[in-house]
Amino acid sequence: MTALMTRLAALLAGLLFGIGLMVSGMANPAKVLGFLDLAGRWDPSLAFVMAGAIAVGSLAFFVAKRRNSSLLGAPMQLPAGTAITSRLIFGSAVFGIGWGLAGFCPGPALVALGAGYPKAVGFVAAMIAGMVVFELVERAKATMQRA
Repeated sequence: MTALMTRLAALLAGLLFGIGLMVSGMANPAKVLGFLDLAGRWDPSLAFVMAGAIAVGSLAFFVAKRRNSSLLGAPMQLPAGTAITSRLIFGSAVFGIGWGLAGFCPGPALVALGAGYPKAVGFVAAMIAGMVVFELVERAKATMQRA
């Protein structure tokens, strides 16, 4: 497996993912907020997109669990954690609140940024700021544990 092949595969996967997000409407915050508006004019179309994604993802994990390496020869690395922790619950709640307020989650926000949605600029900036704060807190915790 060469570095060029790995990068090309990542580029093609990212392009396919981005195109899928645009075609499905997931990069459009109005469509996402319509899905989340259960008491108003609910738009169920995103439920079908999610069901399709879950079906494809389930099949991919089923196949991946039976392999030792990827098609490009890299070692197969699957998530091993199954514990439901307070960090997982808190992180999921923060994710859901952000999704509900902005109509974006990280992948679609990057696609929307590339497509020129002005609202995506603020979301991506806030997302990066959150990642930086998280990293700083985790480093501080690790430093305190070592001391």
